Amino acid sequence: MFLKSARIKKELIHDFREYPFSIPFVRHLDELDLDAPITFFVGENGAGKSTLLEAIADQIGFNPAGGSTQNYQAFDVHKSDAALGEFIKLAWWPKVTNGFFLRAETFYQFASHVDETDRNGYRSYGGKSLHHQSHGESFFSLFQHRFKGNAIYLLDEPEAALSPTRQLAFLALLHDLLKEGNVQFIIATHSPILLGYPGARIYHFHENGVEEIDYEQTELYQVTSYFLQHREKMLADLFEDEEE
Repeated sequence: MFLKSARIKKELIHDFREYPFSIPFVRHLDELDLDAPITFFVGENGAGKSTLLEAIADQIGFNPAGGSTQNYQAFDVHKSDAALGEFIKLAWWPKVTNGFFLRAETFYQFASHVDETDRNGYRSYGGKSLHHQSHGESFFSLFQHRFKGNAIYLLDEPEAALSPTRQLAFLALLHDLLKEGNVQFIIATHSPILLGYPGARIYHFHENGVEEIDYEQTELYQVTSYFLQHREKMLADLFEDEEE
């Protein structure tokens, strides 16, 4: 593995009431072990998953707006300044800077940047502009053609543009890359399908910090499983509550 851990440099933080230090995991977490081939971050919106992922990307040298070291700061997106970046320290085993940071919410801007700078006939993206592919196709073209071995990949909600079938295909792609043994993934997700990858480490971000949990303990699994088994009852209860 490459990235061993991430430590919060609390000695540099003067006021935990200010953002991003006000996010609960920052106050409660000292160090997070990341020495697994694939690590998932799960939790509610605002729990800090993306904030930590963005900070890690920044410290590796990836563009916090999305991309790699080759286009660091080549394009900018509002609210992509890696506010926590200088307040974390990464431990490596060994260090690697090959890879990519995917932010689903800024992928459109990244695709525009590729259109402006690509000189290789979009070889890393399936042979055509990402803007000339559907949203799901453009994501999968990136995964399929740009993701290689000897690299670390940080993915923030990669399922955003993928159908369930495409998510399964993405898992197969992950598996093929991981079999090579020289690739590492850290993924923030809301997908119970992606989260089901066997043997992955799962960290749950919540108001009391971060804890490692099993797949079946995740809210994503429990809510989805219950809904599929008791859809009519769950919807009836939900709509009844709304009517009241």
